[in-house]
Amino acid sequence: MLYNEGRAHLPNGCAISGIIDTSGGLFSGSDIIESIALMHERSNGLGGGFAAYGIYPDHPDEYAIHVFYDDLKAQENVEAFLEKHFLIMLSERIPTRKNANIVRSPIIWRYFAQPLRNRVAVSGYDEEEYVARCVIHVNNDFDGAFVFSSGINMGAFKGVGYPEDIGEFYMLDNYHGYSWTAHGRFPTNTPGWWGGAHPFTLLDFSIVHNGEISSYDANRRYIEMYDYHCSLMTDTEVMTYLADMILRRHALPIHMLPKIFAAPMWEEIARMDDKSREEYETLRAVYAGALINGPFSIILGFNGGFMALNDRLKLRSMVTAKAGSKVYVASEESAIRRIEKNLDEIWTPRGGEPVIALVDENADIGRRRRVL
Repeated sequence: MLYNEGRAHLPNGCAISGIIDTSGGLFSGSDIIESIALMHERSNGLGGGFAAYGIYPDHPDEYAIHVFYDDLKAQENVEAFLEKHFLIMLSERIPTRKNANIVRSPIIWRYFAQPLRNRVAVSGYDEEEYVARCVIHVNNDFDGAFVFSSGINMGAFKGVGYPEDIGEFYMLDNYHGYSWTAHGRFPTNTPGWWGGAHPFTLLDFSIVHNGEISSYDANRRYIEMYDYHCSLMTDTEVMTYLADMILRRHALPIHMLPKIFAAPMWEEIARMDDKSREEYETLRAVYAGALINGPFSIILGFNGGFMALNDRLKLRSMVTAKAGSKVYVASEESAIRRIEKNLDEIWTPRGGEPVIALVDENADIGRRRRVL
């Protein structure tokens, strides 16, 4: 899937940024592009990407399936599969504009589709599980094709390049959403390729990540016991699947996720009061394979909100701020102040302390995920 070729790149780091308007107000992608562009030196041109929520109000009940294709044969094969499993309302090339720094790209297509009801009924799954299994099947079993976004009223846009170039390439200034996340990537242990750029998604869940997951193999083996397949050659993919399993399949409230991903040490748990100790001991026992080790700061996006989280030792930087109804998260304070100079509040969350921002329940944003 079109690996990076050409000039050498020096490794630097990663950057993440996120903005959400909790009133549900829509704003263009220009701000998130400017925010992530300020942290240019943290990236190295091997990957950049964005997740945007609320951008497809004309398709309120349709899954927006974004796909990379290596060639027309791969597209033909996947479209034959999609037509058997979905009612495709619209099929089109994702609009892009020329950018001097994006010299090679795959075929980039999107489909607005609804799962066929008879197929869902026969499958024995609910609608979301049916769609998730179709996505995983394409990514695991179809050569030359990769579904990189599959949620309702949201979309991921990513590729090989600096994030500001990726944003211009996809014309994100023309999109309007209530929540945006962004990433400038330095591929830690994997080659730079279009599918391997952040964010990583499944349904409406998306994750951008700064850091390196040393527990990747243990996490991967654990999640693959539950019929997920990690095929993207990077550690962040597994966190997306873990979040999907915990929040969607198991329907745990979102405040439980940090207690699993960034659980305290056993010594700290032993000093807790009886109720807290019992809760953490249960979570550590049930979700032992979902404990994330290694430095990380992440933003998990979903329909209706996002959650930002550091590893429990806070080995990666993350700053949070508020201004009116907007909540900001970034790797650097300057990336927030670049786009909002009049902040009401700014702070640095502690390790393992989640920042959860949800759109007001009365806001008209279409379908949203129940996370409480």
